[in-house]
Amino acid sequence: MWYGRHASSWALLLVVGSARRARSSAVELVYFALLIGGLIFIHEFGHFALAKVFGVKVLTFSIGFGPKLLRLRGRETEYCLSVLPFGGFVKMLEEGKGAGPIPPEDRSRTFEAQSLYKRVLIVVAGPAMNLLFPILLYGAVFLEHRSLPPAVVGVVFPGMPAEGKLQPGDRVEAIDGDEVRTYPDVQRLLSGKAGRAVKLVVTREGRELEVVLTPVRVARDREREIEESADVLGFLPGLPAPTVGVPATDSPAYRAGLRSFDRVVSVGGTRISTMEELTQLLSANRGDTVTLSYLRPVPVLAQGGLFDLAVMEPGVATLTPLPRPAPVEGGVLRERDVLDRVGIESSEMFVAFVPEGSSEWKAGLRAGDRITHLDGKPQRLWLAMKDELKRGASQMRELRWTREGEPKRGFFQLRREGWQDEYGQSYERYVFRTTSWAPRHVELVPNPNPVLYALRSAIEETGSVIRFISVGFVRILQGKISLRSVSGPITLYDVAGQAGAKGTTYFVWAMAVISINLGLVNLLPIPVLDGGHLVFLGLEALKKRPVSMRAREIASLVGMSMLALLMLLAFKNDVERRWELILGQLRDLFG
Repeated sequence: MWYGRHASSWALLLVVGSARRARSSAVELVYFALLIGGLIFIHEFGHFALAKVFGVKVLTFSIGFGPKLLRLRGRETEYCLSVLPFGGFVKMLEEGKGAGPIPPEDRSRTFEAQSLYKRVLIVVAGPAMNLLFPILLYGAVFLEHRSLPPAVVGVVFPGMPAEGKLQPGDRVEAIDGDEVRTYPDVQRLLSGKAGRAVKLVVTREGRELEVVLTPVRVARDREREIEESADVLGFLPGLPAPTVGVPATDSPAYRAGLRSFDRVVSVGGTRISTMEELTQLLSANRGDTVTLSYLRPVPVLAQGGLFDLAVMEPGVATLTPLPRPAPVEGGVLRERDVLDRVGIESSEMFVAFVPEGSSEWKAGLRAGDRITHLDGKPQRLWLAMKDELKRGASQMRELRWTREGEPKRGFFQLRREGWQDEYGQSYERYVFRTTSWAPRHVELVPNPNPVLYALRSAIEETGSVIRFISVGFVRILQGKISLRSVSGPITLYDVAGQAGAKGTTYFVWAMAVISINLGLVNLLPIPVLDGGHLVFLGLEALKKRPVSMRAREIASLVGMSMLALLMLLAFKNDVERRWELILGQLRDLFG
């Protein structure tokens, strides 16, 4: 007999809510029942299906515990649906204490009569279904990605292999002979090629070029000390949008009324969508007066970042660029020309918001400043600067910037902040809360193979979540993650309700994560769980005989005690996280 993760005792922990929330709680309960009931069904169906395939007689297939709502009698199996759909079991014909006499014709159909490998597969089938089912769930979500970012260079990171070799606007057509259609194709074809030269075929201004680059492996820290890495060339899709920065007050742009973070939408009646288009049009101007239409973000709330919530107000500016002294060619020269003659550039390195009291604020940095140097090195990409800051998080850093054309500088160290997650686990990290605002324009292209893309993405995501949860188990055993991170049915109740309220995609995503959790928990080597049964079968393989009934009974008693303690711990954690809410609901109920 194999049970799902939530044995009947868990059902006693599901009382939550109040009369004031009766309606919403009823909806949340439906989501919870669908989530847990569906995953329990998948788990038990795995055991059931493999047992049937190997000819084992299944007496009962039950979803839920308690009084039976529905009972259907098959040729040899009783199918049940009970009141509390938070657990389930598959009862197979088995020998042993209390099993009763077995007809001679059924003796070959008991679980014990099967070869060892068949019994192992039957036991593993339940958790395996929970680990494979998310591929279907994630696949359904990724199948909605009918459009993807193109394989067009938008931003090139300084110091990376692409610098000086690729330019914004380049379209990658192939990597080592494999066709490239979208940016995810680039990521996939570069995977595993760090340190090995790859040949790119790119299209630049209508010409086809071959570029040889060597990807590098970039590591990024994640929670639970899991280090994730990717093999990259150092570019991202999405060309900078025509959001401008106006560094000086004596420029034609400033006198015309343009300000930093204005988003230009048209020049002389010609609509534009990228900073490159704006630069081309203005660099071609010979000093004639031109009209620019723009959208200006105006904050709605006084607190928070400049663009936490803002409305875009339209405006018109009429400006006359300074005469151009000589013909200008090349992207960098055009940008310099537009800055010198018009007084505008990309808003990439302009500060949108600096939190008061932060180390950057104390160093003198303010919204509207343009950052020019970090530790004496010129800066032209905000993301690259943040990466550099995190690499030297514990060091004192020198920052230089300009304010209305006047150079300034200050010294600061990233602030180290501690916080607790929803499970009460404490963490510390260095933060740089100063923000910029430089949106990017991405024209999505049709996904050339949505089914294959969805399958690949689903397998990668499932593998990533399995690794993340598995490492979480290890960190708990090591004492690096508190036991307060263990959650129970009340947390699952909240997760199901919140995910369901957000929409189908969120609900499916939550179901996939919980399904993986369910599968891995059942593989723990605890008697009465599937992992415990696998331990018994492993001992049988070593000793060449089954573990005695007495030993299994004692182990099962110990396993049930361990599960009971785990359930009590999870219930305690759930209650502690929601204690104030529970008290409030009790006050509503009893005055």
